[in-house]
Formats: sequence, structure tokens, C-alpha cells
Amino acid sequence: MSTQNQLSISIPDETIAAVLTNLQECKNLLEPYLRALTPDERHSILKMGDKSVATVIKTREYVVTNPQFVPSYMNAVEFVADATVVSQLTPITNLATQLSRNVEDTMMLAGGEAFQEALLYYGQIKEAASKGVPSAGPIYDDLKQRFAKKPRQEPTT
Repeated sequence: MSTQNQLSISIPDETIAAVLTNLQECKNLLEPYLRALTPDERHSILKMGDKSVATVIKTREYVVTNPQFVPSYMNAVEFVADATVVSQLTPITNLATQLSRNVEDTMMLAGGEAFQEALLYYGQIKEAASKGVPSAGPIYDDLKQRFAKKPRQEPTT
């Protein structure tokens, strides 16, 4: 069985170490300002898309330049602060999302290719072990645990 190799790279350990150091530094710099949400909090919060972000930023400018229209029940200071944070974090989110997606895609591609090759090797070891090749037996016994099929569970009614 022939495989098509779409990825042929080797990332130097020094590059990985530098990236991890820089990402940790970014995390440490932002950590005092970031807040993690529970799944329930994430679900209940009003979410913004690209159009909403633009609307919030534009509204912030109007609130600052035309405060006479701010309703008395609106906390304009907090609104401006929140909108500013959105404006500040948007380019960071965009860059982090792009980086994350590219890393995930590269890892998925490398992982898929590596797993396909592992399956080829496993098939060869299985064949060799079945033919009684002594050195293949221990390798097959070790790998077969990872390739063992789990029994199918019947759906409960």
C-alpha cells in the first residue's frame, strides 16, 4: 500500500522551546487581565460576531463624543472600558486563532500520516509474527494491545 506524504518537516527542538517560552510569556503578561468562564457562563453570555464587534466599537466612539445621548441607566464608563478591552483583544484573538488552527492542522496532517505508517508497520509485524519470526513476536504482542478492537456495545432501549 502506497502512501502520499504531504508533510515532510522537522521542527528543531530549539524552535519548539522558543515558541513555548514566548507563548508562556504572553500568557503570563495577559493573565492578570483574563478571566476563565464556566461552561454555564459561556452558554449564558450574549455573544458577539464580527458585525457586533464593529457595532460595539462604533457605539463606543459615539458614547465618548456624544455623551448627551447616554441613558441614565447605562454605565457609560464600564461600557467604554469593556468595549476598549474588546478592541484590544480582537487582534490578539485573531492571531491566536490563526496560530492555533495552523498548529492543529499541521499536527493533524503529521499525525494522520504517522498513524497510517504505523498501521503499515503493524500489519507487517502481525504477518511476521504469524509466520513464526521470533523477533516479531514481542513487538506484535506489545502493539496488538493498541490495535485491539473493542467489543461493540448494543444500544440500550
